[in-house]
Amino acid sequence: METNKEIPASAGIYKFKMPKLGESITEAAIIKWFKNVGDTIEEDEILLEVATDKVDSEVPSLVTGVVSEILYKQNDVIKIGETIAIIKTDGKTAVKKEETTQIENVNPIKKKASKKQSVSVKGGAFKVANSNLFFSPLIVSIAKEHHISFEELARISASGNKNRLRKSDLMSYIEEGRPFKFAQPVVEKNGFQIPDLKFDKGTGKIVEMDRMRQMIADRMVFSKHTSPHVTAYVEADLTNMVEWRNKMKVPFLEKYNQKLTFTPLFIEAVAKAIVDYPMINSSLDGKNIIVKEDINIGMAAALPSGNLIVPVVKNADKKNLVELATDINSLAVKARENKLKTDDLSGSTFTISNVGTFGSVMGTPIINQPEAAILATGIIKKRAEVIERPDGDSIEIRSMMYLSLSFDHRIVDGFLAGSFLRRIGDYMEKFDINRKI
Repeated sequence: METNKEIPASAGIYKFKMPKLGESITEAAIIKWFKNVGDTIEEDEILLEVATDKVDSEVPSLVTGVVSEILYKQNDVIKIGETIAIIKTDGKTAVKKEETTQIENVNPIKKKASKKQSVSVKGGAFKVANSNLFFSPLIVSIAKEHHISFEELARISASGNKNRLRKSDLMSYIEEGRPFKFAQPVVEKNGFQIPDLKFDKGTGKIVEMDRMRQMIADRMVFSKHTSPHVTAYVEADLTNMVEWRNKMKVPFLEKYNQKLTFTPLFIEAVAKAIVDYPMINSSLDGKNIIVKEDINIGMAAALPSGNLIVPVVKNADKKNLVELATDINSLAVKARENKLKTDDLSGSTFTISNVGTFGSVMGTPIINQPEAAILATGIIKKRAEVIERPDGDSIEIRSMMYLSLSFDHRIVDGFLAGSFLRRIGDYMEKFDINRKI
């Protein structure tokens, strides 16, 4: 929230209204009150947290006083501009005027970062985006709990208004394994520096990136800076799998009330291959490699907005085909309806991106940090192939697909990546066409 000229509180009573949370937002739901009736609150101290269909926001008080009334309870949906609480002031305190800009994590605790310092993160340099960083009491509390310094906070990509760090930014950073945890400021002297070139970007319609697109952009750049990407390819004959799926999709739906797509079949093959090659299911932590105990498969999916999201199938190696199909279908519905929860998106140890859904023959996916590799599956396409048989070669129409594995060459070498990728292809090619459902 921006502030400018001040207006007096009338007779010591301040009517706290639901603030404007964005140009297209007309109402918001109360998630949590941080204060109760009778509690003292300071100016800029967080009073409540609210949620809209787009974002969760922490709302600070504009005055110092005592909470006299709370007019709505948790989960109530309130129109923008409605009075939601009454705060008693001393009658002399000035009240900051609300602007019509979006509420974010405004904060009385201000930490000045050093002037545009660089941080080295093994493979790239990252600059502090803003020399004036504001951290809310909630952010500071979470940072203290996880022993995160202000310097480390300053390196986290922020999605809030005027580059303010939000709770969701910090929690995502912690879930990613705190990639800047050991980053140290460095002074660039004689090393290569990216030139500040001024390109003619042309003219046209301006489309502002939404919050999710900005986060995706930051994570993609971070991944390419962090991991030396190498991509390996194999081709797999999916004829048996395709014929079996086409034959069984109707009986499967009738028996289990679940759609049978190729995704559970792909995840099943990948999970088996990870069991055979567990080092691919790992992450790098400093000089240590963490080999994950669980096999949780993330499946990259496009939202109706066009943004990318990665819901996760937990313990994929321990689930049968029906359980995999049920989980995948449930996650797909949640993604389409924007109902995915944090737990649905966390804990991935390996990711699959089905670029064939968009008609792509193959792709070179970017690693979903902090994982070691990511698989892309291309379009399944019928082609004339030479088939070698004991009684002679023949040309047959087969259903073929390219598989692409991008891997972090710091912890995965070519032999492991190639063997793992070939094993996935083998499991797909050797699919039992007589399999029962």
